[in-house]
Amino acid sequence: MAVAHPYVDLETLRLQLKFEDDDPREILLERALSAACRSIDKTTGRRFWLDEEPVTRTYRTQGRVVCENDGDVLLVDDIGGADIMVTTGAGDPGSPVTGFETVPDNALADGRPVTGLLMTGGMWSWGTTGRVRVTARFGWPAVPDDIGEAALIQASRLYNRRNSPEGVTGSAEWGVVRLSRRDPDVWNLIEQYVLPGFG
Repeated sequence: MAVAHPYVDLETLRLQLKFEDDDPREILLERALSAACRSIDKTTGRRFWLDEEPVTRTYRTQGRVVCENDGDVLLVDDIGGADIMVTTGAGDPGSPVTGFETVPDNALADGRPVTGLLMTGGMWSWGTTGRVRVTARFGWPAVPDDIGEAALIQASRLYNRRNSPEGVTGSAEWGVVRLSRRDPDVWNLIEQYVLPGFG
């Protein structure tokens, strides 16, 4: 089973847990890594892998437009690729839209995604449809180091969790301890990436 869109490679996880080559438990590692990565996606409300090919998404302008001093900003899902095509109007492909800029400024150059499209000196509203189609490679330009480390910690934790099915673990030194629902180190690493309304 190959992990789809992992945030850390399986070899790093194997080293972390001191696995030997061809360990039959590796399938459990792959499951833990997959669950850790998808859990990060759900907790943050975003994903940190980039579409291989451009994808078209449709946005209603109502409730997604923020008025700024220099124009309207259409809030979009994370875009990690530089080529962005925007169309509007009925039918496919619709009418091309030009004159927009990406925000935040220099996002892709800084390894961050584009999260909005600024219509300089204009408005994101046409006719009664109020729909905009954006074709781009969605996701992040690259997996942030924090997210990779969080995935490594969480995958290790999930793998070791099989030894404490009731959520309780113990040692001779500390006695019985109930495991917390949220790993504080994982949360500390991903908290800055959480979208409002998630987490």
